[in-house]
Amino acid sequence: MTADRQVADQPADTHAFRVRSSEPAYDGKIIRVRRDIVAMPGGGESQRDVVEHPGAVGIVALDDDDRVLMVRQYRHPVRRHLWELPAGLLDVAGEPPLDAAHRELAEEAGLRARDWRVLVDALNSPGMSDEAVRIYLARGVEEIGADERHNGEDEEAEMTTAWVPLDEAVRRVLAGDVENGMAVMAVLATAWARSTGYAELRPADAPWPAKPSHAG
Repeated sequence: MTADRQVADQPADTHAFRVRSSEPAYDGKIIRVRRDIVAMPGGGESQRDVVEHPGAVGIVALDDDDRVLMVRQYRHPVRRHLWELPAGLLDVAGEPPLDAAHRELAEEAGLRARDWRVLVDALNSPGMSDEAVRIYLARGVEEIGADERHNGEDEEAEMTTAWVPLDEAVRRVLAGDVENGMAVMAVLATAWARSTGYAELRPADAPWPAKPSHAG
């Protein structure tokens, strides 16, 4: 068996999956839910409840000693403290994703970086949501001044940080100690990227077709 060289996500045939009707079901602080009635290719139709999400960015901040900056934050839906990456929603109108990543790295980690690349793009739960995330690899990191730091609110007020050796972070992921989806894919992708000398990573301003149109 040979690998399909055309393995790449692509838009669906909109005629085969035509939306017959769409109506709002819920409008929340961050997300919206809509109810679509969709024509199925084999005939008939089916209801699809879609969570509309503004999208998000995450950052792997990697220092010169191959350590990843991780943050520990309380997540109410799962009622647990999780080890994650600096990350944030695309909820500022008109803000480019890379600018949002710069902002989040400064606010959550007190860092800036000289070299930025796209590490991985992902659709977190495409069976129910259009949420898309873009994760950047940021290298050449340094601390920002105290006057540029952000005072966290709510869950962020209790956020703590730790520098974790990349190899140790990989082990923690594979052991099930780190479960946040963005952190899992980012840590493993960073380890692979390191093995290639980071030569195959996309530029920081690479196109992002999956970015939700309602972001920001």
